[in-house]
Amino acid sequence: MHEAPPQFAGARPAPAVAAAPDRLERFGLWLRDHQREVRALQWAMVALYLPLLILPALLPLPDATARIWSNLTLFAQFLFWGIWWPGVLVSVLLFGRLWCGLLCPEGALSAAASRRGKGRAIPRWMKWPGWPFALFAGVTIYGQMISIYDDPRAALLILGLSSGSAVLVGWLYGREKRVWCRFLCPVNGVFGLLAKLAPMHYRVDARAWDACPPSRAREMRFNCEPMVPVRTMDSASPCHMCGRCAGFRDAVCLEPRAPGSEVLRSAGSAADSLMVIAGLIGLGSAAFWWEAAPWLGPLSRALGAAVEAPWVLFGRGMTLGEGAALLLTFGLIALSLSAAVALSLALAARLDGRSGMFHRLALALLPLSAAGLIVGLSQQTVARLAASGLPLDARWVWTALLLLGAGWSLRLAAAMVRRRPALGAVVPAIGVPLAVWAAVIWA
Repeated sequence: MHEAPPQFAGARPAPAVAAAPDRLERFGLWLRDHQREVRALQWAMVALYLPLLILPALLPLPDATARIWSNLTLFAQFLFWGIWWPGVLVSVLLFGRLWCGLLCPEGALSAAASRRGKGRAIPRWMKWPGWPFALFAGVTIYGQMISIYDDPRAALLILGLSSGSAVLVGWLYGREKRVWCRFLCPVNGVFGLLAKLAPMHYRVDARAWDACPPSRAREMRFNCEPMVPVRTMDSASPCHMCGRCAGFRDAVCLEPRAPGSEVLRSAGSAADSLMVIAGLIGLGSAAFWWEAAPWLGPLSRALGAAVEAPWVLFGRGMTLGEGAALLLTFGLIALSLSAAVALSLALAARLDGRSGMFHRLALALLPLSAAGLIVGLSQQTVARLAASGLPLDARWVWTALLLLGAGWSLRLAAAMVRRRPALGAVVPAIGVPLAVWAAVIWA
């Protein structure tokens, strides 16, 4: 039988919990009872993250004979962009935001600073709902401008600035809270959306919560670092899956759910639609497609400006003309794709005839969006292996993953609309990104 930790002393088993909880529920309770081990894991990730981020920027650039296994810079780049980030996205799809609660170095650093910081009130400007998209867009565009995947100085600049800001915000605002993670993390919006697809979540039983006697409720304590109102939590988006609230008031339980079920019952919002359409699909795709644009070379030559730009502006060895061509190409791809998807969904919503359908259908595109991000980042994996003499043809795997995402998105949309013409109007929103991905992969 599971023993309650000291802060839960006096708690009795939840009525809905069987004598032998299932594995998922037991895992949630294990996390609750082993926060010291969780914190040790977080600091181990910090100890791995900081040297891999800082040291390559201080070393000479690798020469043509360097390989992943013999050069720290190449190894760090492969780990960051070829393994780490694709793995993080996959983990969010499978386990919700478990990465945020258990492994994220920035989250651990920000929380540690908050425990010893000023504890000031969170300013109103920080709660602006547009930050998730604005910060994701800024980091995505600037990262491409300064070649973040290839230049360790660029990675240190962007990731170092992000980590330093996380520490500063944690030190200034909140007390034992992850204010940075909740409001200003550049990937907070991405993770929050992808977590809606995860096949597990912490379910809150409102009746059990309210039925818990006040005397026993006072004996139960937990600190929700991302500041989620757990009593009314009905989405996996803000939850960091840290386990601190598991079993609270006999009402919070980690349990499985049908993948994508949250998307089907979500109303969506303008902020969600902006992030999905213009962020994940528009900017996210442009980040992986712009180098394959057939007009990029002629446009660079037409713009002239052979003066080499500072690397903090346009990356190592890029001229001002090439940088301008990059931005124009990036913007053209992102705007064109976003407009095509948005118009398709707007027509589908109009044909369906129900208010709010546009935002719901935007959420239906999450599986395709996730597949595109994973494929794009895994291209870094393949490219770096090939550069080290280990060629790998992953085109069929990428194609299968994109088709799986497209099929899932179409299935979600079909479950939302009530009129067949509306579903037909959704098809271009799925087919256009899929067709361009096919051209990029098989070109």
